[in-house]
Amino acid sequence: MYQDLIEKKEKLAVIGLGYVGLPIALEFARKISVIGFDISEKRIELMRSNIDPSNELEASAFEGCAIEFTSSLDKLREAKFYVVAVPTPVDDHNVPDLKPVKKASETIGKVIKKGDYVIFESTVYPGCTEEDCLPIIEKLSGLTHGVDFKSGYSPERINPGDKKHTLRTVVKVVSGCDAESLEEIARTYELVVDAGVHRASSIKVAEAAKIIENTQRDLNIALMNELSIIFDKMNINTYEVLEAAGTKWNFLPFSPGLVGGHCIGVDPYYLTYKASELGYNSRVILAGRYTNDNMPVYVARKVVRHIISNVSDVKASKVLVMGATFKENVSDIRNSKVADVVKELKEFFVNVDVVDPHANSEELQHEYGFGLTEHVASDYDAVIVAVSHEPYADLDEAYFTSITKPTALIADLKGVYRNKITNRSYWSF
Repeated sequence: MYQDLIEKKEKLAVIGLGYVGLPIALEFARKISVIGFDISEKRIELMRSNIDPSNELEASAFEGCAIEFTSSLDKLREAKFYVVAVPTPVDDHNVPDLKPVKKASETIGKVIKKGDYVIFESTVYPGCTEEDCLPIIEKLSGLTHGVDFKSGYSPERINPGDKKHTLRTVVKVVSGCDAESLEEIARTYELVVDAGVHRASSIKVAEAAKIIENTQRDLNIALMNELSIIFDKMNINTYEVLEAAGTKWNFLPFSPGLVGGHCIGVDPYYLTYKASELGYNSRVILAGRYTNDNMPVYVARKVVRHIISNVSDVKASKVLVMGATFKENVSDIRNSKVADVVKELKEFFVNVDVVDPHANSEELQHEYGFGLTEHVASDYDAVIVAVSHEPYADLDEAYFTSITKPTALIADLKGVYRNKITNRSYWSF
């Protein structure tokens, strides 16, 4: 398989061209022939014009790539090596939503042929590839896994907005259904990963490795969030505590914050769901999830309490929320916990304006029921700096003075303006 790919006798296909799939497809397309498949014809048309619908890649990223973008199953059938990179979200009850990855498996089942390979990159619980996805492919194709076609799992490690830790610079975990497939898959990924690949002993091990990467981060951030709540009751600034503790060589550099996005705030639920199926109810992991999921409510109520103590009519109060994406310097609004802050503020009948230099107002309106304000007012009762976008770093006290009342609160969640706000009430995690 590897030899046929590098000699361009066969093609590689990437299914799902979002934040994960498109960068992978373009990197491979600099070395081999690639088919980029997505069910959205609108997205396909943008990519054919060298436009990344996710606003992560510049037009130059498409240059020199042997790639054909399509939504056609007939075109997809030309590939021999399939990489699945569709999203794996949770539903409103935090139960894994496998519809996208199952739909992708159905698509592959309709086009796969004898001798083909299929590799899943979507984040799933251990066992999902072999127990949920491959049987769908077998049923629709009439082929036998391990005999007629081979499979593998290589968890994605794409970090939106991060130009340092890219596909090429981060070690890639790979796995295969047998020794032969493992080696073919590993050699193929080595084409585009300069940092090298780690050969996992099984597909389940690779799936589990991905899950715990983000679960570990989630738990560490949850600890910081809980500490910030405790320290706030003691009138101690959490960031000053972390700065002091960080002078010890083995203190881990985590900080409090809103935990959203498509990974850290989602992946742990895949693990706890599978554990529950096996008769084990997680305590530590779900405790971390509970803490992080409740931080938006904590923030909103902290702000509302300040407003109540300074404003006679809460329904006439105004709050400016700066930042709506799930993290700094990206346009990604998926699972943004800022939306939960806005929702909670509105529960108290507070008037909320939202600004963000990266987010799309129409997308926010469609997803969360609010858009971006075009004009910042001059009489806010509170400002919540929810996302530390780079343009906000240059703002000074004079700016916040100009847009707020004298009794206003500046809620600086990431501590960007610590020790810089003196003529307004100031609070941070």
